[in-house]
Amino acid sequence: MTVPPPTPASGSARTRPGTLGHQLRAAWAFVFRDYHLTRRYWSWVLVFTFYDMVSAASIMLIGVAAHNPRLTLTLLLGAVMWSFLGRLFGEIANSISYERWEGTIEYTFMAPVSRLTHLVGVSLFAGVYALLRGVLVFLFMGLFVDIGASLWQVVQCLAVFVVASLGFMGIGLMAAVLPVMSTENGAQATNIIQAVFLLISGVYYPVSVLPAWLQPVSALSPATYALNACRKVLGVNGAATVIERGVPLAGVLPELGILLLFGLVTIPLGLFVFGRAETWAKRTGKLKRAG
Repeated sequence: MTVPPPTPASGSARTRPGTLGHQLRAAWAFVFRDYHLTRRYWSWVLVFTFYDMVSAASIMLIGVAAHNPRLTLTLLLGAVMWSFLGRLFGEIANSISYERWEGTIEYTFMAPVSRLTHLVGVSLFAGVYALLRGVLVFLFMGLFVDIGASLWQVVQCLAVFVVASLGFMGIGLMAAVLPVMSTENGAQATNIIQAVFLLISGVYYPVSVLPAWLQPVSALSPATYALNACRKVLGVNGAATVIERGVPLAGVLPELGILLLFGLVTIPLGLFVFGRAETWAKRTGKLKRAG
């Protein structure tokens, strides 16, 4: 007896491998999986989130102790932005390490989905998770001091955060190959890279205070341009000791253009690098959980 092929009305054709519907469902599956993985370790998530909030508030209170509203807002901005971008980078860069710890790396890499779909799902979850962490940090800091920024300024900075996240996603994809290439030292290397970005981006200070030989390196970090843009929006980008009138998003179009360019360059490059690393790992047998 011949079984007729499924019709579009049944829904099978819309989710057939290779179709857009199938890829979207697969990407959502990775988001759903990472959500449940995070929920499984909710106590650690709570601990690290609380640590981020307290650490950020402690840094901001330096400006309060100095009776300097401009410094306070500068430190607050740096803490919130790094809470978001640092967590986004870390989640993507360490995604392979999480796969190894859970013992699912072979299943993920052999699943009948494109690597683009897999990494899009991972990046989407990382972005939402990092954004929620950043919002919690921002709200917690608001319990200690008057933020001194309007709601519209906060929304504009949030738009800058979203554009800046594209570049960090691409860089995170490139860093994610390190745990593929080295089981023992890959995760440590991603943390070193994250620390370097924290240093060169001028998160809590202007880049101009860095040594002269290190200042040009700051141009390689999307966070440098994101911070400059948000400081202009909030009116804390100049040398004055008081908060000035901020500029609208139209006034930071050069920074937004550079951030968009970072995303357009680093995301395809990250996918390419990850693909080459995956091919190498499969050929050399590096996908097993240990070794």
